[in-house]
Amino acid sequence: MPVVDLKIEDVAFGGKGVARQHGKAIFVPYTIEGELVSAEIVREKKQFAEAELAEVKASSSHRVRPECPYFGRCGGCVYQHMDYQHQLAIKCRQVRDALQRIGKLKDVPMRPIIPSPRQYAYRNRITVHALHGVIGFFRRDSHHLLDIERCPISRDEVNSALAELRAQKYVRDGHYTLRAGSEPRVFSQVNDEVAQALRDLILDLVPPNQDLLIDAYCGAGFFAKGLLDKFERVIGIDWDRFAIAAANENASEKETYIAGDVEDVEAAVSAAFARGDVQPRALGTSAATTMIVDPPAIGLTEGVRKAIIDLAPETLLYVSCNPPTLARDLKELQDEFVIESVTPLDMFPQTAGIEVLAHLEAQK
Repeated sequence: MPVVDLKIEDVAFGGKGVARQHGKAIFVPYTIEGELVSAEIVREKKQFAEAELAEVKASSSHRVRPECPYFGRCGGCVYQHMDYQHQLAIKCRQVRDALQRIGKLKDVPMRPIIPSPRQYAYRNRITVHALHGVIGFFRRDSHHLLDIERCPISRDEVNSALAELRAQKYVRDGHYTLRAGSEPRVFSQVNDEVAQALRDLILDLVPPNQDLLIDAYCGAGFFAKGLLDKFERVIGIDWDRFAIAAANENASEKETYIAGDVEDVEAAVSAAFARGDVQPRALGTSAATTMIVDPPAIGLTEGVRKAIIDLAPETLLYVSCNPPTLARDLKELQDEFVIESVTPLDMFPQTAGIEVLAHLEAQK
């Protein structure tokens, strides 16, 4: 395949550098905007091409030496070749670009990104794969395993668990989730410090004198349980019955957690009121209601967006791990809500992942 000389113009969502040749975009991993590189074209499409980096001929001042010996082969990290402040700048730009390009949202009220206190050794869990004696992660863009002795972005406890797994005489083929603690085996954020910063930010954004919190995709109640003092009543809903069981283990009288489809959140709220003693003012009239949504990467379904509009919370706090689907959903909700702020958080240093909190208020 041909080797071409390119100037990297930007870094796309997902982490690949973007160059252009004869009007066609060429994506080159492990590059930084402003760099001059030579790259081998490996896939040619009608609208774009993909290439592998051959040589950096003029490097960016932001280029640094990666700390991981597997970087470039492992499919996890994509940004270890650039300094941390530049990673943050790129992620902020990618969030803004997604909101403008996909959401058609102009003058987005972006707040500064919240960095991670730890750039390495932050992950509280990883999932490794075992096959024919090889234990590790998938190689970039393939289903072949790369043998991994230690993951630098994971906490010491996780790497100790990995060492113990690797020390076993026989490891059955399969997937193994290794954790830093003994918390319930339900969904939780992988970066404890940034997760706490996210919850603190939500606490600051919730208005005073609230009647009801509706926590959709509530998991084990991470957000709801940190906000109990702000509300008369808390209702959480999630499809994961194990997470709901964990949430109910230490629930107070004001908390109700229901296992079900988030599209049925209206029915869950009605059912909770029917069996509860605390009756907030009627929804949709003068009730002071806040709703938190923290969907998976696919974002909100059409049914959930309709349920949000029908419930008409005064305050909507949307936690997203996928800026493109967040942008799509905000576009659909903007007739009913005003976007007050958008805050990126670096939950996943060294990787392409971005966490975002959008704060919306109902149209007056």
